[in-house]
Amino acid sequence: MIKRLMFCLTLLLTFSSAHAEPWQETLNKAKGKTVYFNAWGGSKEINDYIRWAGANMKKRYGIQLIHVKVTDISDMVSRILAEKISGTHDGGSVDLMWINGENFKTMKEAGLLYGPFTSALPHDRLVNRGNLPVDADFTVPVDGLEAPWGIGQLNFIYDADRIPAPPKSAKALLAYAMKNPGRIAYPRPPQFHGSSFLKQVLIELAEDKAALYKPASEADVARITAPLWRWLDALHPVAWRKAGAFPTGSSHMVQLLDDGEIDLAISFNPQDAPAKIKKGLLPKGARSLVFDIGALTNSHFLAIPYNTDAKEAAQVVINFLMSPEAQARKADTNIWGDPTVLNIAKLTPDQQALFTNIPDLQPGVAEPHPSWMTAIEKEWEKRYGY
Repeated sequence: MIKRLMFCLTLLLTFSSAHAEPWQETLNKAKGKTVYFNAWGGSKEINDYIRWAGANMKKRYGIQLIHVKVTDISDMVSRILAEKISGTHDGGSVDLMWINGENFKTMKEAGLLYGPFTSALPHDRLVNRGNLPVDADFTVPVDGLEAPWGIGQLNFIYDADRIPAPPKSAKALLAYAMKNPGRIAYPRPPQFHGSSFLKQVLIELAEDKAALYKPASEADVARITAPLWRWLDALHPVAWRKAGAFPTGSSHMVQLLDDGEIDLAISFNPQDAPAKIKKGLLPKGARSLVFDIGALTNSHFLAIPYNTDAKEAAQVVINFLMSPEAQARKADTNIWGDPTVLNIAKLTPDQQALFTNIPDLQPGVAEPHPSWMTAIEKEWEKRYGY
């Protein structure tokens, strides 16, 4: 028995050493590099968090992390594709990307991603793969080409002091809007929150839900989406500004809610309401809810373009952002409030202590195949983009 235990211990130490040596080599190659991190720049909380991460990368690893603030990551996807077409296979302009959904699908199919690389990251073994949707991105297998960073769930923020019984389904929301004209809004697609809202409604109303998890080209799109357009045709005449204008995004909706101009704001961060209350951006009665069918749920990821000269440095940045320290800070509602991708049970007691007051995720519904977002946005523009 003792010999068997000693043998297992020897194997474990050999395995750890074998993995430590390549990672140390990665750290050595990363030192002194600059990483241009292309990520959404529309949130002060997120921008501050990335600035904190940059300070740590400089101090600990000698890496200069520069946040390139973007409005739509698809613009960066187009840039990288253009670089490939022009023959720029080294020294690309993007080193690291915050990505998911249709943008990941496009980059994977076009061969624009470096990897697979995630198994080489020391903190990848801490990811909660058993319970979180991190191995597929909008039904597309990740295959080690992007690393999970956080979890998003579509939720609605309301003021419980004003609306004690908010609507909790698409049908109830339409009925509420008809009784309270001008109080319901959503961002104009293809803005992320607006498109996500339409998918949430479609999942509830569609009779053939299974088709939403296959490429749209294989389905009768017009038939499957017809209930969504009937629903919107009824909503728009009683929506905020009669759908002649739309909020610019989640932050704008939070402001409109705080000003008492609308009754529901849309967020993809399940901890947005308490975080905004603490910052004085929402009244103390603000609460979040998800529809009865479950919240549209996805993971957001970090990926490395195929043509960056900072592959090792980008991996070091990603590994740090997946660390218990960085994930706990990200989950803190005083800082960002974005749920962790880690399995807390796999952490040491000291690491677990970093995660305080972590609420459970709400019951979720999976994202449809990314081609459905493209189909919905195209048809929405055709019908309402005047």
